[in-house]
Amino acid sequence: MRNLHRSLLLVGALVSPFAAHAFSLPWLSKPAPRPPAPAAAPAASERMDALTLADRILVKKSARRLYLMRGNTALRTYKIALGYQPTGHKRYQGDGRTPEGHYFVDQRRDRSKYRKALRISYPSPTDRLRARVQGNDPGGLIMIHGTPTAGSEKRSGDWTFGCIAVTNMEIDEIWSLTTQGTPVEILP
Repeated sequence: MRNLHRSLLLVGALVSPFAAHAFSLPWLSKPAPRPPAPAAAPAASERMDALTLADRILVKKSARRLYLMRGNTALRTYKIALGYQPTGHKRYQGDGRTPEGHYFVDQRRDRSKYRKALRISYPSPTDRLRARVQGNDPGGLIMIHGTPTAGSEKRSGDWTFGCIAVTNMEIDEIWSLTTQGTPVEILP
């Protein structure tokens, strides 16, 4: 009986591969090996090489420069425009000053009237307290942003209300090299 079954399998295999499969018995044949499962694609944030991202943003107001830093190395340097009264720390809303101190990027806005914008975590609790003691509102919405319209890449002097402005091409690059939570240090 066993030989008959094997003969039928042999004849079926010669006639048609499908016929051989129809007569095969699971305990007589080995299952085909399964192909390895494809590796899951990494998330977009994981695809970005972490070594190319800035680990902090350094702003030197007196030099009118913004530096994207990785450790002690400046990855990129940008010329900036500041608030229209750039000297000194921001004290209250409407003073035209750019704050000084340690902050972080607390929001990324890809739809801004200034192309793209990275909101800075100003005011800190200390900034709020300082302003309240003097009877003032500390203000807020301090951002690193591009220019108001796509056609106005040229800028002269300090023209913002306290923000840090770069060109639209530069904000696109800064955007791609930073993440929400990136520390921001603003020096006099």
